[in-house]
Amino acid sequence: MSIEQLAETAQAMVAAGKGIIAIDESTTTIAKRFQGVGIENTEENRRAYRELLLTTPKLSDYISGAILFDETLRQSTKDGVPFAKYMADHGIIPGIKVDKGTHALAGCPGEVVTEGLDGLRDRLKEYYKLGARFAKWRAVITIGEDIPSGTCIEANAHALARYAALCQECGLVPMVEPEVLMDGDHNIEVCYEVTEAVLRSLFGALYEQNVLLEGTILKASMVIAGKDCEEQADVDEVAESTVMCLKSTVPAILPGVVFLSGGQTDEQSTAHLNAMNQLGNLPWPLSFSYGRAMQQAALKLWSQDLTGNFAKAQAVVYERAKENGLAALGKWEG
Repeated sequence: MSIEQLAETAQAMVAAGKGIIAIDESTTTIAKRFQGVGIENTEENRRAYRELLLTTPKLSDYISGAILFDETLRQSTKDGVPFAKYMADHGIIPGIKVDKGTHALAGCPGEVVTEGLDGLRDRLKEYYKLGARFAKWRAVITIGEDIPSGTCIEANAHALARYAALCQECGLVPMVEPEVLMDGDHNIEVCYEVTEAVLRSLFGALYEQNVLLEGTILKASMVIAGKDCEEQADVDEVAESTVMCLKSTVPAILPGVVFLSGGQTDEQSTAHLNAMNQLGNLPWPLSFSYGRAMQQAALKLWSQDLTGNFAKAQAVVYERAKENGLAALGKWEG
């Protein structure tokens, strides 16, 4: 894929009023989600659930792409159409999660680094053949006593940059996700400082690895107080702090930024995105790449009757997509 094609795909991922649905939960993670609503964690139930999400009627009105798990990229609809082909035929770009999860970072107690670079080039080539056109790698940064360390930030930024360079070599748009966790009692000011340091390190590393920013998407966490902090910022403060942090760290040439919901409620994640887009004068589109905030209500409804509630659950998915699509334009009215 050429530079122009990478840039074209990246721009399509952040088309006006559209976002990305994240359905890339590992088998272990989806097991927890299913267990919470009483669904047996079988391959067929996982396949059926992903079909529910991906075949939601008119989903492409507000969804530009979907991040899949390895198993899902290899699965098909009940009619035998591979999910990647179904998505491409219906105007949704197939994406794939490629990291191998977090592991303890040696010499840095309480901190983790994401692994999965070994053999990545060959995996990316296979994913491209299976229909994927973008990929995702998630780094995790924890705020706590004397952490994050510079070592942790730099190790994760370096891994993200190496992954991104490999993606572009194989024709995939890299989505780089340095998530600053909401876990903890830190205030919004501390979150701002950490997020700023993480993003500065990330873009420095991307530059060092010759990654083309015009063919890259940032998946960012919002600047928000820890969930155990007694003093929670209001919607406008979260929006203003997040946009200011991005403006001070993210180059304007980047095609766009999508946010993770990261432990926020469905309504919070939509309200914060909407408020950011109402600020105006932004160098890049700000959109969403939500997982749980897009799925949870639909999953709960579907679990009550896997056959009878299929279409009803899809209607819930569409409504969540619509609300977030409007928020990506600053036009959500709550």
